[in-house]
Amino acid sequence: MTLTFYIARRFLTSVGQVFAVFFGILMLIDMIEQLRRLSGSGVGLSDAAYLSLFNVPETLYRILPLILIMGAIALFLSLARSSELVVVRAAGRSGLRFLLTPVTAALGIGLFTVGVLNPLVAATQKHYEELRSSYLRGGESVLSVSDTGLWLRQGGDYGQTVIQAARANLDGTELFGVSFLTFGTDGTPATRIEAASARLRPGAWVLDGAKIWDLSAANPELAATLWPDATRLASDLTPERIRDSFGTPSAVPIWALPDYIGGLEKAGFSARSYRLWLQMELAQPLLLAAMVLIAAGFTMRHVRFGGTGTMVLYAMLSGFAIFFLRNFAQALGESGQIPIMLAAWSPPVAAAMLAMGLLLHLEDG
Repeated sequence: MTLTFYIARRFLTSVGQVFAVFFGILMLIDMIEQLRRLSGSGVGLSDAAYLSLFNVPETLYRILPLILIMGAIALFLSLARSSELVVVRAAGRSGLRFLLTPVTAALGIGLFTVGVLNPLVAATQKHYEELRSSYLRGGESVLSVSDTGLWLRQGGDYGQTVIQAARANLDGTELFGVSFLTFGTDGTPATRIEAASARLRPGAWVLDGAKIWDLSAANPELAATLWPDATRLASDLTPERIRDSFGTPSAVPIWALPDYIGGLEKAGFSARSYRLWLQMELAQPLLLAAMVLIAAGFTMRHVRFGGTGTMVLYAMLSGFAIFFLRNFAQALGESGQIPIMLAAWSPPVAAAMLAMGLLLHLEDG
């Protein structure tokens, strides 16, 4: 038991050190990028550091498998150079049994990452987007989906317009049971428009079955008028901006993903990318464990055998290959070319099986 705790502590320390190094590097890079992007918004160094503090966690979360394989490589090299691996084997503990501790620790890190860090990263990313929008001071469109339907906001020189629809087509360019609430530049409601449907065309929404209320009138109901079909309502939205308004699946906490997926599908949108992200998050612990096995397959050997640098290079290349394969499978899954379960689970399962085959060959072959 003492040896188990010792190995686990060394493994967690190695991973923590690699994580800290990447955090520092990414903070510096992101601060420079924030200063460049927001150079015209009066953002200083402290503001850029504050923005980076909320933006970097999302990047670290995405590259966590690479951080883990580097930490595992550092652990095995350290144990090999100090001859601790030789002592462990001489004590009667096989290499595969020795690996139970770091693999279990990797699974624990994966469970902690998915259950705790995932919601935290989603919150920091959302706060970053809000801060960035406040610095840009733009009228960017924001879209959300809830139990009451689809909500969209568009901006312009005339003020802000909040759009609510009961449902929509797959790309959000055609809305049904839609309401437009326009606010003036002073923030007070100006007009309310309800329409049976609205189709997005270049520069405008084309409304059918529309009725408008002037909220600045003494009696808005008496001042309400019907609009003829195909009436155009100015808009600066485009299909691309509406799709971008969804953000990324990583911005939704994993505990809220099932309800969010249900809301998307209820509103008429495709939730395939969100379903895929949910399965990929559930497969994250297995992927992290596979990264440890890959590192062990190449570097859990005595230094007197030579070729340590080459083995480290092979381990890193293998880790990057699995990371690339996972991203490639994600792209195929999002486009519908392969099933969601296959896209999410095949890379970590394949990596774990290949690494176990290599370890069995080295230990018992």
